[in-house]
Amino acid sequence: MGIIEWIIIAIVIAFLINRFMPVKGITNINVNEAKKKMKDKKVQFIDVRTPGEYKANHAKPFKNYPLFSLKNDLSSLDREKEVVVICQSGMRSTKAAKLLKKNGFSHVYNVQGGMSRW
Repeated sequence: MGIIEWIIIAIVIAFLINRFMPVKGITNINVNEAKKKMKDKKVQFIDVRTPGEYKANHAKPFKNYPLFSLKNDLSSLDREKEVVVICQSGMRSTKAAKLLKKNGFSHVYNVQGGMSRW
C-alpha cells in the first residue's frame, strides 16, 4: 500500500473518531433522566427538530430551536444554565450539543433516542 492510501485511511479514521466519540462536557441521558430534569426551573430544554416536527408532537418544557438555525439563536440561551437537547432520534441533538459545547455552554445533556423514545 502506498503513502496516499495510508493518508486516506488515516483521514477516514480521524473523521469517524471525531464523528462518533462523545465530546467532553456532553452527557448522554435517557428519557427518564430528562423527565427528572423537568422539575428544575433552571434547566433550558431545546428541541432541534424542524418546526413541523415540533408542532406535530413535543414535550411541554422544550422550546423549538431548529438545528439549521440554532447557531443564529445562541444569544437567546443562557450559557451558564444546563441545557437538555432533544430531536427525533438523537442524531441532530448530538450535533446541536456539540455546537453548544463549542460555543461555551458548559452543561449540555443529549437525550438518547429522542422523541421516538419519549
